[in-house]
Amino acid sequence: MKIKRSLMKYRGDECLNCGHPLKLTDRFCSRCGQMNSTKKLSFNDLFTEFFSGVFAYDSRFQRTLRVLLFKPGKISKDYINGRRMHYANPFRFYLSASILFFLLFGITFNFGNELNDLNRDNLNQQPGVIIPTPPQAGLDSINKIVTSPKVGLDSIKIDTTPKTYKDKYVSQEEIDTMSAYSALGKKIDLYYAFQDETEIRNPERAMDSLHHEHSGYNHWLYKKAVDAGTFRDNPGLFFDYFVSKLPFIIFFYLPVFALFIWLLYLRRSFNYMEHLIFAFHIQTMFFVLYGIALLIEMIVGGNWAVTAANFIFLFYLYKGMRNFYGQGRVKTILKFILLNLIFFILAIIAAILSLLASFSIY
Repeated sequence: MKIKRSLMKYRGDECLNCGHPLKLTDRFCSRCGQMNSTKKLSFNDLFTEFFSGVFAYDSRFQRTLRVLLFKPGKISKDYINGRRMHYANPFRFYLSASILFFLLFGITFNFGNELNDLNRDNLNQQPGVIIPTPPQAGLDSINKIVTSPKVGLDSIKIDTTPKTYKDKYVSQEEIDTMSAYSALGKKIDLYYAFQDETEIRNPERAMDSLHHEHSGYNHWLYKKAVDAGTFRDNPGLFFDYFVSKLPFIIFFYLPVFALFIWLLYLRRSFNYMEHLIFAFHIQTMFFVLYGIALLIEMIVGGNWAVTAANFIFLFYLYKGMRNFYGQGRVKTILKFILLNLIFFILAIIAAILSLLASFSIY
């Protein structure tokens, strides 16, 4: 479809975007690429340009997806060799695939509600205390103690006083004399018990009641104690929050992982950014493959599709490494094993740090 804004009568002799001199025969600016047109923008122009951009990206998206699925390592190799307009941007493509995957994952596996239901069942169940039957020798010893005139039943007392936050109370003066680590532990115990008993959620009111210093650190620490109480009663809330951040957590995790790939292939003629492109394409393939598996299981049921995806992805990773880096089978298999070991170690560390970071900024 011919865009009316590009007609000869609307062309000028200067680019309206960058000021570069143009000829009437120039449809686009040779410096910035903007269309050479002085026509005022209309709704039809905006609508046409929007959809032409969507379909242009859609064409690259389909081509990228097709090559990514059926030719392991080729798309990364083409991209670093200069064929970049042929495919979708790897970072943009990754974000699109990851967001779609986690949306589908959230629909398929509603762990948040399952955690809440499990927690609710545990709270509703109040099993009685089961006292194991002691052996006869133990009973004889107890009888001697109870019937002894020196001891008697009156001397056996059971503390039934309920525990309160006051049992854990420490004053500001006491905290000031402690080490930072000891003070942190004492305040966490106190703040958690205090918010649980009083249901005061406002940090300022809590500091007034406890006669603690009104510092930003104390306010933040008390807020985290309140959040911990909330997550204890509603664990699915934090799980859903954490899952919603996973696409971006993995996005920032991959550059660290790419650094280890670079170290593993240090003797090869690849720079860090080329390893990073490969890492993003592999991770995108992971989301696409497991997204397809989740869709299949939603339609036909069972869990065989995800199991099959595990084996397919491992084989795909091996082929991708072999095709992209161009090494023999033995070297590729050894580096494949080592790379997976590094990936899982880094993933555990990243998961722990991400959980702590997510909780701290919640």
